[in-house]
Amino acid sequence: MDKAKTGTVFTQEQLAWLNLMRDQIATSLSIEPDDLDLSPFNQRGGLGKAHQLFGKRLPELIDELNEALAA
Repeated sequence: MDKAKTGTVFTQEQLAWLNLMRDQIATSLSIEPDDLDLSPFNQRGGLGKAHQLFGKRLPELIDELNEALAA
């Protein structure tokens, strides 16, 4: 597990998803929950898998990523 700057510990699988989300923001300037049912996320289980990995924090993580990376 790796530790983010905020002290949050993420598994390798979560980090892989966060990297995919980062890449989505880099090309589309934002990410929305519906995007997680599109490629490449759907190849890893889509929105359902993201909910399984991040739980109730998923909307907050998406907002944080959008704010930090699209600014």
